[in-house]
Amino acid sequence: MEIKREDIIHLGKLSNFDLSEKEIESLSKDISEIIKYISQLDELNTDGVEPTYQVFEMENVWRSDEILEQDASMEQLLALTKEEKDNQIKVPKVL
Repeated sequence: MEIKREDIIHLGKLSNFDLSEKEIESLSKDISEIIKYISQLDELNTDGVEPTYQVFEMENVWRSDEILEQDASMEQLLALTKEEKDNQIKVPKVL
């Protein structure tokens, strides 16, 4: 795969980098070497090798979604606030 100058400039814009000509040339060489290195994987014989979907033996732990009885009522909780309006806690604006 050939890396063009325009590709490097586009990547720089996407990354919000101002690249000098020297940096563009250097990145072009570096990315070409990286792609060449990674393309060596194409030479591997993977016949009969199962795809790896997950490296660690982990699985999702599911729990039932239950509404549990609370120790405090809405009125008790609102009584703890400095300010409340329309059964809601009033807080300062955060910008």
